[in-house]
Amino acid sequence: MNRVPPFRACPFACEPLVSDNDLLKTPLHALHTELGARMVPFAGYAMPVQYPAGLLAEHHHTRAAAGLFDVSHMGQLRLVGPDAAAAFESLMPVDVIDLAVGKQRYGLLLNDDGGIIDDLMFVNRGDDLFVIVNGACKVGDIAHMQVRIGTRCQVIPLPDRGLLALQGPQAVTALQRVLPGVEKLVFMTGGAFNWRGADLFITRSGYTGEDGFEISVPGDRAEAFARALLEEPEVKPVGLGARNSLRLEAGLCLYGNDIDTTTTPVEAALNWAMQKVRRTGGARAGGFPGAERVLAQLDGTEPLTRKRVGLIAQERIPVREHTELQSIDGHTIGEVTSGLLGPSADKPVAIGYVSPAHAAIGTRVQAMVRGKAVPMEVSAMPFVPNRYFRG
Repeated sequence: MNRVPPFRACPFACEPLVSDNDLLKTPLHALHTELGARMVPFAGYAMPVQYPAGLLAEHHHTRAAAGLFDVSHMGQLRLVGPDAAAAFESLMPVDVIDLAVGKQRYGLLLNDDGGIIDDLMFVNRGDDLFVIVNGACKVGDIAHMQVRIGTRCQVIPLPDRGLLALQGPQAVTALQRVLPGVEKLVFMTGGAFNWRGADLFITRSGYTGEDGFEISVPGDRAEAFARALLEEPEVKPVGLGARNSLRLEAGLCLYGNDIDTTTTPVEAALNWAMQKVRRTGGARAGGFPGAERVLAQLDGTEPLTRKRVGLIAQERIPVREHTELQSIDGHTIGEVTSGLLGPSADKPVAIGYVSPAHAAIGTRVQAMVRGKAVPMEVSAMPFVPNRYFRG
């Protein structure tokens, strides 16, 4: 289980992976080295895939207590101006205009065919929209926004800020000692905080299915703040390996694996991310790239050829990405896009795409693993219960 899971970079305008000597370093690079992290190239950065405790221990610690992740490779930016919300809404099938101040929402940048350029998070901070995009796609995302909406609002990258994620059921216990008042946040809300003169912006959200926080911090204060968190008894450092296993058990998509420019939100079973106001019959229906196709798929007037589903193997054999999926009678019906032996689920779990005829929960399929047919069953997600704090 200490096998490092495969990571794929974003296929849309990504930063290229380069030699180790040319990899970018996050503000926490020295701390990772001090802690004995195993570093790997990811999205053009040198990133910790695991620490000496190992992937399994890090995964279970996050589920039981609090794990600290360096996600400073992610892109942070501001959209500023009176037309910023309407402009941003023109790029996504998501309600931006009606989002209340202090609230956070999941969004999907689409291309003109309705394919997913990137998935992201954004917060209405009143005087701007604060946006976080995937690290491997940030260069392309920012260029896309500048071209499409740069005349309607300011698109301001924030390359000098670090980003930390503190995740787990005891994350709030640890963080409120360092930042009193942060416990008042609830899931998908955010607020400004100050730590020893440093301006922080914190949202109660994350990528693990657990309660937790994402913390934007000035880059030159990121290491000091991380050290302060690691002094709390509940907190231990966690790398990309456990981040992947945690998000997969939570049923969350990894961009470049489970969604990309070839998948639409409806194929990806992300209908919940498209509010009624943007759908057919809504007050602001359409008006986003690929709207004709996406709305037709939502309405059922354009049939789907595939759908993203959860899968559980019926034998204790991990089923990895790119594994062919077949019907019980041996016909190819799809492919696994993410998969591993879930440490908390204690069984092999996977995400993949299958034909709509095989997408119903409980449908039996089989994965071809090194020539062996491994029986699998289509399952609801998440594979372990989410524990977000909603107040």
